[in-house]
Amino acid sequence: MRIPEAPSRRTVLTTAAATGAALAVGLGSGPAAYAADAVTVPLRARPSAEAERLRLGQALRASEFQATGRYVAPGTALRLDVLPYDDVVPTLWIGQWDYYGTITAPRSYQLKAGANTVTDPHGGPVYFSLTGDGERAAVKLRSGSVPMPVFTLGSTQEADYQGQLDTYTDVPVVELHGPRSIVTLSRDGALLHRDEDHAALLRLLERIIDAESDISGLDASKPVHRPKAGGYHFTEVSVVPSGVGAYATHGYNGFPRAYLDRATTVTGLTTRGWGLYHELGHLHQQFAYKPGGLTEVTVNIYSLAVQRALGQPSNLLTVTPATGLNYFQSARAKFGTAGLTYEKSFGAYEKLVPLRQLELAFGDDFWPRMHRLVREENPQSSSTETDKRYRALATYASRVAERDLTDFFVTTWAFPIDAQGRAELAALHLPKPDVDPATLSD
Repeated sequence: MRIPEAPSRRTVLTTAAATGAALAVGLGSGPAAYAADAVTVPLRARPSAEAERLRLGQALRASEFQATGRYVAPGTALRLDVLPYDDVVPTLWIGQWDYYGTITAPRSYQLKAGANTVTDPHGGPVYFSLTGDGERAAVKLRSGSVPMPVFTLGSTQEADYQGQLDTYTDVPVVELHGPRSIVTLSRDGALLHRDEDHAALLRLLERIIDAESDISGLDASKPVHRPKAGGYHFTEVSVVPSGVGAYATHGYNGFPRAYLDRATTVTGLTTRGWGLYHELGHLHQQFAYKPGGLTEVTVNIYSLAVQRALGQPSNLLTVTPATGLNYFQSARAKFGTAGLTYEKSFGAYEKLVPLRQLELAFGDDFWPRMHRLVREENPQSSSTETDKRYRALATYASRVAERDLTDFFVTTWAFPIDAQGRAELAALHLPKPDVDPATLSD
């Protein structure tokens, strides 16, 4: 599930209030409960999340946070010194993402060089963002924060992490840090699966990010194709609406506690992790060919790529017991029927079939090439320009395939390609495909 790009005011859900209250009393004996020397956090400037979104032609911003592994209690004065080595000053963020919760997002505080004191009413994990291009800064956290239990891939031993869980028992937040990932959990959520191999879990998460980066064509062949600066933020959230397993929005992916058996266990994430692959996919979707009707379809280009990378069977080959057919077969049975329309005639997985068939027909590098071409040309459209985005899907796909895909999109799959789109396809003067992509399946 993807949250709209410009969300309206969220409804406060009463079930989230308990979580907010729990945070308010975390560290019941205050920061003095743990003796902690001043900690210096080195920072390296990166392009902003919005600048990266625009460069990559994506619909959603990903994370720009640099984690500290520190927690500040509600209403506690956080005293810190900013050391702007290269004349850039970071922004401080305190709190957790929780779109449907009572407290919905971290609070940002613009800092100044030298001494700063910030008192956040809600408290939470401490992060920084530093906008730029490689400039350096540092922040010395003098007082007011305490360490959270943190497992950092490559530097934390499992026994040390387990010791942290047993020591920092009053800190209500736990984090796992990988090279391109921050996983933020409640203490109770982290304890549910504390016996996992956390190094293996974070390495697996890196493989998943790699797979989605690869199919996005982020090969650094040109500056515009370099991978996204910074990482991705996966966070446990207090509540989701009925029927929603997880979600994606600007900055992060949100997972309720009921999903943690898949998001924070090696076996679960490997064999039942489609929901995480899907939500991370929303942070890779390009807007140019994503009309509203494809928001929950093109996202699964990335989900399928992860399944292949992990050696898992494709969801498109799942057989529906009632019909005895997989999704390639059930979709094919509808071709040519009266009143056929792509958006209304096909189910969610059936709608994904033609996107997979383009890879089967034109090579595993079809979608990487498509992403790169779209990034280089960066066509602009708004989320309401449905016809324009459908036209872009068909014309860009035809250009990448170097084949006229009018019959595939318009005749066979009944995509809503309007007269202008059909004319644009004809104007490409491309040959017909050697093999009809609609006949192919895994």
